[in-house]
Amino acid sequence: MPEPLPPDWQATVTLDMPFHDVDSAGVVWHGNYFKYFEHARSALLRRLDYDVPQMFASGYAWPVIESHCRHIAPLRYGDTIRVTARLLEAELRLKIGFDIRSVDGLKIARGHTIQVAVDLKTSEMCLGSPPILMQQLDRAWARETPTDGAAS
Repeated sequence: MPEPLPPDWQATVTLDMPFHDVDSAGVVWHGNYFKYFEHARSALLRRLDYDVPQMFASGYAWPVIESHCRHIAPLRYGDTIRVTARLLEAELRLKIGFDIRSVDGLKIARGHTIQVAVDLKTSEMCLGSPPILMQQLDRAWARETPTDGAAS
């Protein structure tokens, strides 16, 4: 796998804030930000062809063991945001960073999640990322990296 991880291993989703995510103070309830992270994380993992179905098919679950969100500005009903997920670490665990911005670029929140591999047969946590993850990253790298002689 290339070191360091390519900075463009990211995915961005656009979301509109629904009424049911707003609390009695008129702002989006803080716990919903992790749901928005999940939308972007899933888009990133689909890009790498290693989303939840592929994880389970490969014999591993990847539970979130740590999550963090720094709230910078409030969201309200009807706001439209862009949530970007970036792969930050993959060798020992999956660390994915998140950035939430309004469509006009205002920073709303940032955070990260950490996931570890758990063998589905033994229910034991792996002490590093299993080979299948590194294989998927190598495949994604090969798909997205132009080869010599590629058209410009």
